[in-house]
Amino acid sequence: MRDDDLTFIEAVQRDLHTVRWAEPAELRARARRRSRRTAVAAAVAVLALTSGAAFVASRGATVPASAPAAASPSAPAWIAAEVPAEALLQPVDLRPAIARPWNEAGLGEEIRLDQMLEVCRKDQGLVTRWEQSRYSRSVAIVRERPGGVDKREGQVLAMQDLYRVPPDRADHLFDGLPALLGPCRQWRSSGPTAWRGTTITAEVVHSWQEVDRDFAGDESVLVRHTVGQARNLDTGAPLDDRTSVTAQAVVRVGDLVSVLRYGSDGSESQLRDLARVAAERMCVAANPGC
Repeated sequence: MRDDDLTFIEAVQRDLHTVRWAEPAELRARARRRSRRTAVAAAVAVLALTSGAAFVASRGATVPASAPAAASPSAPAWIAAEVPAEALLQPVDLRPAIARPWNEAGLGEEIRLDQMLEVCRKDQGLVTRWEQSRYSRSVAIVRERPGGVDKREGQVLAMQDLYRVPPDRADHLFDGLPALLGPCRQWRSSGPTAWRGTTITAEVVHSWQEVDRDFAGDESVLVRHTVGQARNLDTGAPLDDRTSVTAQAVVRVGDLVSVLRYGSDGSESQLRDLARVAAERMCVAANPGC
């Protein structure tokens, strides 16, 4: 769903419930949508693969005009290549009883952290410009219920989006995080919503905060999204006594950037551990390598 289709009522209703992870059927539908975009850009991919190398001339060297410039050993050429499936998390990394991975490749995808974060910024008249990748690959590791017939009964254990970006933009996402999150540290979202057969005016408070850095890879950050208790603005009475907390880990290794999310049963400590495992797997495909 596009954010411009997201009505306020739908947003508040979602906040009043526990975060629901996408089911396998939804993931497959998302894969089909991304595949169509990838097919349209297939010709561009061939050109990028053949012309993506950047060469660096050695400094201070004197060479004849007819001789090629030597490559600096301390600054290896960057090669634009797709993201291999081997660089993604694998089912063994979570050790579930019964699990299967789903993954899909993409081209020119934006590195989006949170759809609701973009809604928060838009509500304040702010434009959100996400960094754009060259290549990407996503994986969802799903635990299937033993003996289950309906595949939609599976539980998503973890999701990972892995992006390859130009070297000069690899760390830009981390540098820009304070400005990205700052306006949404205490965002009060209010408006009409359905509640027990009637329409009321409700309010919830969202908070996005950076809670940890540099725990995995070359750079890493843990972003926590908290949704407070909803309350009826007409009476002041709380509508729900639950507080929703979700987290994302963003990890960089070389020119690869990964966005990781644990399932609803995962803790922030587990997410940090998973980010370290993801960083090790990213090493095999990163430029430069580990």
